[in-house]
Amino acid sequence: MSFSQLGLSEALLKAVAEQGYTEPTPIQQRAIPIILQGKDVLAGAQTGTGKTASFTLPLLQLLSDSDVIHQKPRRVRALILTPTRELAMQVHENVSIYGKHLPLHTEVVVGGASIKMQTRNLKHGCDIVVATPGRLIDHVQQKNVSLAHIDILVLDEADRMLDMGFLPSIRQIMAYLPKQRQNLLFSATVSNGIKTLAAQLLNKPVEIEVARQNATADTVTERVYGIPRERKRELLSYLIGSNNWKQVLVFVRTKHGADRLEKQLIQDGIRSAALHGDKSQGARTKALDAFKDGKVTVLVATDIAARGLDIDSLPHVINYDLPQVPEDYVHRIGRTGRAGASGEALSLVSPEEAQLLADIEKLLQRQITRVADTGYEPVSLRVQDAPKKAAPSKTTGKKDFRHKPKAPAGRDGARPQGPRGAAKPTPRRTGRV
Repeated sequence: MSFSQLGLSEALLKAVAEQGYTEPTPIQQRAIPIILQGKDVLAGAQTGTGKTASFTLPLLQLLSDSDVIHQKPRRVRALILTPTRELAMQVHENVSIYGKHLPLHTEVVVGGASIKMQTRNLKHGCDIVVATPGRLIDHVQQKNVSLAHIDILVLDEADRMLDMGFLPSIRQIMAYLPKQRQNLLFSATVSNGIKTLAAQLLNKPVEIEVARQNATADTVTERVYGIPRERKRELLSYLIGSNNWKQVLVFVRTKHGADRLEKQLIQDGIRSAALHGDKSQGARTKALDAFKDGKVTVLVATDIAARGLDIDSLPHVINYDLPQVPEDYVHRIGRTGRAGASGEALSLVSPEEAQLLADIEKLLQRQITRVADTGYEPVSLRVQDAPKKAAPSKTTGKKDFRHKPKAPAGRDGARPQGPRGAAKPTPRRTGRV
């Protein structure tokens, strides 16, 4: 099936083609035609299934087909609620990309950003608002924006909203909305809590559920390195330099962790760039282009920032931090080993992450191969041996690792070093990685 068979307009098909997408994903095939019919939808879909486009594309079409599209001043006619600032920024970016050939305007309203600038932009008028609940309520109460003309409401990652305690805020926002509207609820899991919310929110919804992705490609080699948390950066630099890897996508859990690791790798002589939700669109595009062009060896990314990345023939994916959601592991390593090409996915796992590893292996229904000799003292990755609390980094001079050889220089002539002030690895290894 092609996107042209889904009933989308030429303007949207052009935007989709410009992004290099040719075939809709299963969730897009099922959700887009139903949403275009104006029906409410309850969709169970994991991250990485293309769910954002599955509601963004039909939403844009429905708004552009409306008779009030050129009405002045602009009224907010679509509201997309997300649980986090990073996700809101990502959804806003997707709406802007897919709607680039349409006369629609979108604003993003999130905490942690200038409320004065958001107020000014909202008062200029817009068609679509992408928001986190708390900041949106602030603007509504200050009468910076009206939700009285909303035609379409989207709750993205509704399960995370419930987990984060946003249910009272969602109910408060509902009170500002017109009763007659189309509602779209997307959730990774359809729990009892989600069903209860759907019963209160949706009107005779069509239920769509895409099977969870719990298998990895046969072309991807997966390995786990059991490693003390404070030695992860040192091992990562060693692996990249000693193997002369030229393109490595490294996943971390937080945007602060991404910035920190980027700086540390640069100190180790490895050309690196960070990609996360706090980066401007220009900075993110620049970092991604440099990575694709080979000007940057390592791209350090958070899960949210990496959504939608399409990099041909990516050879190496590193889980510097394991994801909190097991399905995200499959999504991460699916970046490599595409189109029949071989790929390598390595996970640097500390004892504190033993439970996360166990959850991933339960999903995969198999154990991921452990690297027996990491060059460090062995650590236990059994859940029962995991530390109860995060252990503080050791700053004493005690050696808790076996010596590694100095890594050969990378393309830029630099050798990865150990952390500043820490003992530098000296030769002992046999050359195995």
